[in-house]
Amino acid sequence: MGKSDNHSRLNKFEKRRKNTKAISIFLIVGAILLIILLGIWFFGGGNEEAGNEQAANEGEESSDFLNMEPSDEESNDNGIDGDSATNDDADNEESTEQTESEEEKANEDEEEENTETEPAEPSDDNVAEAYTGDWEPVGTEQEGPHTTNYSDGSQDRIEIKRAASTATGIDESEMVEWWVENGGDQKVVATVSDSEETNVYRVFMSWVDNEGWQPTKVELLIENDKKQ
Repeated sequence: MGKSDNHSRLNKFEKRRKNTKAISIFLIVGAILLIILLGIWFFGGGNEEAGNEQAANEGEESSDFLNMEPSDEESNDNGIDGDSATNDDADNEESTEQTESEEEKANEDEEEENTETEPAEPSDDNVAEAYTGDWEPVGTEQEGPHTTNYSDGSQDRIEIKRAASTATGIDESEMVEWWVENGGDQKVVATVSDSEETNVYRVFMSWVDNEGWQPTKVELLIENDKKQ
């Protein structure tokens, strides 16, 4: 009877020990799982929150960059600088053109002043004054044998007008060509005036091969005998 009781007591103790060991293992495993879950929640959630915050910041920076516009003062400054540069370029170009025009006018005036003239015999009673000069041929773009073309816009008419301008001092842009006629072999006579007909001239010219039309005599007319 004593041995049976001892054996039962040992079995109960062993069973209790196994149960305690199993409970301890479950508690340890549970604690480990709890620690893992807490770590995942803490570190994972923190990273997600940081990621969301970083994404939000990047979105704000992108939005700021896209919406970034110069202030009114900067816009005005840039506009003024751009307009000033454009105006300066235009002014420089206009100044250059004006300078070139003034130089050409000065050269023409100098040529007129340097041209020596002498009184000449009038061709009729409608002449108030007649004179000859040492004008040079005006140059030409024509080559080869020359036959005068009297048609409007022809190269001859362009160069005849230039020669008349040289001899009379009337600017080509203000010159009115009243008549251009044959004055003999390789010769023409042009009747021209300024736009207001203040002075009407009859200009005699001769053709010089490869050099163009050369004024030989100018007559200041009393009245425009070619005006219809």
